[in-house]
Amino acid sequence: MKTNEKPFLLQQILQGYTPSDDEVLALGRDSSLPSLLDISSQLRDQGHLNRISYSRKVFIPLTQLCRDVCHYCTFAKPPLPGQRAYLTREEVLAIARAGVEAGCKEALFTLGDKPELRYKVARQELAALGHETTLSYLAEMAEVVLRETGLLPHANPGVLSAEDLKLLRGVSVSQGIMLESASERLCERGGPHYGSPDKRPAVRLETIRLAGELQIPFTSGILIGIGETRQEHLEALLALRSLQQRYGHIQEIIVQNFRAKPDTRMANAPEPDLDELLWTLAMTRIMFGSAMNIQAPPNLSPGTYPQLIRAGLNDWGGISPVTPDHVNPEARWPHLTELEQLTLHSGKILVERLAVYPRYALNSQIWQEKPLIPHVLQACDSEGFARTDPWSPGALGGIPIAVSTTPVQSDRYPEVQALIDKAVAAEPLTEAEVVRLFQARGEEFTLVCQAADALRRRLNGDVVTYVVNRNINYTNICYFKCQFCAFSKGKLSENLRGVPYDLGLDEVVRRVQEAWERGATEVCMQGGIHPDYTGETYLQMCRAIKKVLPEMHIHAFSPLEVWQGAQTLGLSVHDFLAQLKEAGLSTLPGTAAEILDDEVRATLCPDKIKTDEWLEVMEEAHGIGLRTTSTIMYGHLEEPKHWARHLLRLKALQERTGGFTEFVPLPFVHMEAPVFWKGRSRKGPTFREAVLMHAVARLVLYPHITNIQVSWVKLGQEGIKFVLQAGANDMGGTLMNESITRAAGGEMGQELPPAQMEALITSIGRIPQQRTTLYQAASDERHTAAFQAADLQPIILTPSKRYAKNHA
Repeated sequence: MKTNEKPFLLQQILQGYTPSDDEVLALGRDSSLPSLLDISSQLRDQGHLNRISYSRKVFIPLTQLCRDVCHYCTFAKPPLPGQRAYLTREEVLAIARAGVEAGCKEALFTLGDKPELRYKVARQELAALGHETTLSYLAEMAEVVLRETGLLPHANPGVLSAEDLKLLRGVSVSQGIMLESASERLCERGGPHYGSPDKRPAVRLETIRLAGELQIPFTSGILIGIGETRQEHLEALLALRSLQQRYGHIQEIIVQNFRAKPDTRMANAPEPDLDELLWTLAMTRIMFGSAMNIQAPPNLSPGTYPQLIRAGLNDWGGISPVTPDHVNPEARWPHLTELEQLTLHSGKILVERLAVYPRYALNSQIWQEKPLIPHVLQACDSEGFARTDPWSPGALGGIPIAVSTTPVQSDRYPEVQALIDKAVAAEPLTEAEVVRLFQARGEEFTLVCQAADALRRRLNGDVVTYVVNRNINYTNICYFKCQFCAFSKGKLSENLRGVPYDLGLDEVVRRVQEAWERGATEVCMQGGIHPDYTGETYLQMCRAIKKVLPEMHIHAFSPLEVWQGAQTLGLSVHDFLAQLKEAGLSTLPGTAAEILDDEVRATLCPDKIKTDEWLEVMEEAHGIGLRTTSTIMYGHLEEPKHWARHLLRLKALQERTGGFTEFVPLPFVHMEAPVFWKGRSRKGPTFREAVLMHAVARLVLYPHITNIQVSWVKLGQEGIKFVLQAGANDMGGTLMNESITRAAGGEMGQELPPAQMEALITSIGRIPQQRTTLYQAASDERHTAAFQAADLQPIILTPSKRYAKNHA
């Protein structure tokens, strides 16, 4: 390669070009280290932003016997009289449970390669344990750890056949084997791998290839400094790249530097210097591209973290707060607090991951056996990283993070600050830019929340509004099959909590009258799509209420109900909405939106109206003067890109019509949801994600939607306080009878009376104001009535005999 061609090639690589094998070898031979480091650092940032990941794990050394005799290894040991060759079930579980107590998510099983082929004692002990092979025992222990502790197993048992890999795929979320080197020369007499049949490069590459055929998330890498040349480094990495290009299963590449250990044949061998490690990391990043996860163990290179990061590293590997590094016992793990601070000082944010990396976690239906999928999904967040606390929407419990009022040094996060500035200037953000805001973590998260709160203060002042209303869910019978819904009852969902009911019109009117007496200005009505309902059913409800209470604001009927009602009457959506308005309908709730992206809806609510149909109903409503709310239900199957699309679609409609009064984020409550019980969803959003949904919405929807509501039913009172300081300005309704979230397992109660609403608002130094549905101040008479409200009378749930037969 000519000298003047190198800068051009490096720039092409930055633009996404994959260099050929010959170009890689030429770059490695002819390029300066600083130029390689500059490119590798930029590539890493393209693929991983400013985040460095790690896995919090425990190491379980199932056996330290091995049939190989690598000349640098202190992990493998010969059998000793009076000592067991294998950990017992109880010992394995004791290590795993200690890991759970320390917040670990991964159980890394380390062991030697097929020791029973060399040692009689191994065969005897395995027989006593009920097994013929070490791999069989490993599979049992991995399954036990997963079942008993919830830790996700990762297995590193050496060279495997297709049958071995299949066996372990059923009990571990990922597997791995270090290629170490592709040089046969190292296996010759005098080489570090002489006498180790499992270190033959062709044998190890075949294991990695078979793992690709079986779609196993796989870890591999090289060991540098054991006698190989730089070209041999690259040849080994190119062999791995070839397999990755074919199968896409290699989730990370480890570049491990040799450390000389006492009492080995290589005790006096020279260790690779830092430049050698940096050069190898940089070349690995350049040849594998921006998306690959590249790791170097931090305990083997203390004091060099900024240099390692500059070389293109994006992962520190597994860090254990419980167990030592059994492969390198002389090198202590950095304390996690220390690691976080050192990463931060290098301009990056430390993020915890699982044993299976995000891309593979989010596509578990491809990369995991079916029984393992729920374990992975329940352990990860919307980006596929680890959930780091037990919080879930709807559940009683403490808030896992605290409100920070300390100003963030925004110049440390120029990318996020530039997006904030753009949003506050009312400049449109792209989908990718909105996603970037949702990816905020650490101080970036604080920066986004503080910016959203400043914008809220500018738009809404310090007033926090709420509406006194009553929820009336007139039927829980529904013929749709939404996978998130635990409220609806019907022939296919009678196993869910509650008895099928269909309220009589007299009970609906009674509840409305009682709500008025208790200070309500709004009745919010929604229900299942009862197979016997027609558009006339909804019209009759409106007429009956208005006949008795003409002043009551009727906020009712989701776009799905409107769509179905119009179809049953043979009317257009426009004409049916006009009839509803004439009958007394005042506004529409923006529910049934879930995620406005048909990629998600195809699984979450396959028979429900599509995205364009939902938007069509809303646009028609706005067109005839019916204002509506807008919502999102998030934290189940979707990713931040779907949130971004949802917000941008709402914003585009609002720019055309101006008909949305507010945006209401509704976090998914998982406890009783069918999709969760089927093992196909996450456990709702994390608290960070729930807060960000409000904060990012405030920024993205500005200046078109200026009211951001927080749901006390989903987040609880402590959660509300946090979100009200992160961009939200409205607490929604008092509800009186909340039943949908309760049916899903929510524990926050069915009513938050005005006195409690106002006490909560004043507790954070804000000003409470009772409002109407259209954000006008409620009258003094309504406010007084709300504060003097009598206790609610018992509700009547009119049973539906047709659907209640199995509940007798």
